Amino acid sequence: MKDFQTFLKEAAHVKPSARQLAWYELGFYAFIHFSVNTYTGRQCGLGDEDPAIFNPTELDCDEWVETIKAAGMKGVVITAKHHDGFCLWPSKYTEHSVKNSPWKDGKGDVLRELSDACRRAGIKFGVYLSPWDRNSKYYGTPEYNDYYANQLTELLTEYGELFMVWQDNACGEGANGKKQEYDFPRFNALIRKYQPNAVIFNDFGPDVRWCGNEAGTAREGEWAVVPGELCKRAERQTKGALIPSDPFVTQNPDRDPGALSNIIHSDGLCFAGSEVDTSIRPHWFYVPEDEPRTPENIFDLYLRTVGGNTSLNLNIPPMPSGKFDPRDVAALKEFGKLLRERLGPDSEVPCTVKKIRDEGFGRALYEIKTEAPAEIAYVEIAENIAEGQRIESFQIRRTPEGTWALCAGLTVGARKICRVSAKTDTLYLRINARDEIDLKHVKIYQKSTVAKVEKEGLF
Repeated sequence: MKDFQTFLKEAAHVKPSARQLAWYELGFYAFIHFSVNTYTGRQCGLGDEDPAIFNPTELDCDEWVETIKAAGMKGVVITAKHHDGFCLWPSKYTEHSVKNSPWKDGKGDVLRELSDACRRAGIKFGVYLSPWDRNSKYYGTPEYNDYYANQLTELLTEYGELFMVWQDNACGEGANGKKQEYDFPRFNALIRKYQPNAVIFNDFGPDVRWCGNEAGTAREGEWAVVPGELCKRAERQTKGALIPSDPFVTQNPDRDPGALSNIIHSDGLCFAGSEVDTSIRPHWFYVPEDEPRTPENIFDLYLRTVGGNTSLNLNIPPMPSGKFDPRDVAALKEFGKLLRERLGPDSEVPCTVKKIRDEGFGRALYEIKTEAPAEIAYVEIAENIAEGQRIESFQIRRTPEGTWALCAGLTVGARKICRVSAKTDTLYLRINARDEIDLKHVKIYQKSTVAKVEKEGLF
């Protein structure tokens, strides 16, 4: 049996792949739900829709990308095929696609237009391909896995580089009343073959896992290092539990799945960061009566997700015309302005950070010093997750001692953004970690604009 410190050190050195690191750098990207549902008013199509209803006569993917970029998003994932089976590209494996739509006389290809627009603007492009298909006659039979693999290969080989392939686990009945056994190992092998730099999203990994809800809420402790039992398609990087438990049962999956109380019972840990997917509106597909989130609401959402060691995949549903609703565009552009004002380079405060006390294994106190007193609004902490995720808890304080903290939390990971209201030139950061602390940066943001951050003497 392993000793405690050996187990902790192994857990602290579970590392992301290069593709996972690149995904964390993006942080914030768009989801676009667009299909025959846009024209029927349904959120889940039946698969019997007439392709002729799909006719986005004003489609302008450059407009989409302009809005996405103005909001500070760095990528986009589109529903190439939703559960209705309708394909936004002219797939040669089905007639249920844009090739039988009046749009551009059946010569249109939404994926081509969007992927080209993304590359012109420097935005990453990704695709959602629903495994559940309510149109395909093959669904519920072994032949369907061939069908899905063929369509997936079209997407992987015909639209340039992808940053993400998004798959869910929806598994309802098909046109024949049957359900399907999906061959995810085969599908994932195709993605690795043709798009080795793309992360794969699924409820269970292998690269990016679901946060567990669609409300826009990350867990209080959103670890990327989690028990392999909770993320069965991810590669386990450790072997053997500290305290074996059969069966493995996580104690607090809704609060802190990577907590020590959970991982000590896991037979192997993996690295699988969490994505929060939610919509700017109450529904995924366009509903005219829906009102979008306000810019302040989106900013709060950003802090809870991108600022909470997850990524944010925010859905923007196009109207039947193919354009974004002007209300959504206005909200996103105003949010982008807020983001640049509050967390942009002009609001960063020059600071130095130094360790002033080592308090034993994985515990230390740091002093954060600004050149002059500042109206501090936000503090961002980031670990060097390329070498593992280690911080179990932290406090940001006015003084080095005492129990009261301006902000406190559990894990940090790629980034933790804390609201801090304090006028001061000195803050203290107390950290408890699983191994030697390896901080990437600490940033201070104030309400007024200041010069660019200096990082002299940062660890």
